[in-house]
Amino acid sequence: MKIGILGGSFNPVHNGHVRMAIEVLERLSLDRVELVPAKQPPHKQEEDILPFDLRLELVNQAIDGVPGLGSNPLEGEREGPSFTCDTLHCYRTEQPESDFFFIVGASTFLELDQWRRGLEIPFMASIAVVNRWDAATAVAGCIKARWPEAKQEPEGVWTFPEGHTIRLVDIPRLDIKGRHIRERWLERRSLRFLVPPGVETFLEDHTAEVEKYWGKRS
Repeated sequence: MKIGILGGSFNPVHNGHVRMAIEVLERLSLDRVELVPAKQPPHKQEEDILPFDLRLELVNQAIDGVPGLGSNPLEGEREGPSFTCDTLHCYRTEQPESDFFFIVGASTFLELDQWRRGLEIPFMASIAVVNRWDAATAVAGCIKARWPEAKQEPEGVWTFPEGHTIRLVDIPRLDIKGRHIRERWLERRSLRFLVPPGVETFLEDHTAEVEKYWGKRS
């Protein structure tokens, strides 16, 4: 089975995340893409991050009824920061027969050298680099510098001797940020077309709980 893995804080999940998952699912002919909320995002220390269970439920609301998309709660079962290398290790241990595709934005991909064991990720899974801005040249240079053993193929694909690949996936730009959504929610503005309908409804239905982390609504 070919499984895509899209991790993040999802505080909250929004249409940009869902569209990214769908694009990679279709472009790489994957069997499934799983959204994996981080219990303790190692690169984000904001105090306004919702509890893991709430963010997981928001993900479930967002992908409800979307074929090929699912969620995975594995990060909630682990202690400490949610490092991608550990997440991929869990996937490989639990599903050794599957092929995994780690989904990441181009700007984040360029920062993998700052991650814990980030340069080992291409040896743990294939990588789908979502080209959210014109970064093809920067990505190509990054791959050549960090993984010289990767062979460049046509159409934005690099192949490793072990069989994993790094592939550029160009998708429509939906430049939505969690901060935009939190600000609008606090101001009681519409979130329509920024988040899936189920996410907006869930946030409204759980206002008291969300306000504990995002602040009091105006």
